[in-house]
Amino acid sequence: MLRRLYDRIGLFEAAIVALTLGLAPFTPEPHVWQKLKMLAAGALTRPIDIFDLLMHGLPWLLLGAKIWDRLRARA
Repeated sequence: MLRRLYDRIGLFEAAIVALTLGLAPFTPEPHVWQKLKMLAAGALTRPIDIFDLLMHGLPWLLLGAKIWDRLRARA
């Protein structure tokens, strides 16, 4: 079921989702970037922060997987 959903999402749609939800809110800095800095500093301890990282990081993982599939199909 998840594979069918994954296959229905195009590369363009994945990029749009990553650039909007993945970066929102845009100011003062993208949320995912803030959470990644917290993770690197060891300050990502609250459950809400972990949830935020997952919510804002998942679109980037989806985009990466779509790009990987596209590159693998060309080889």
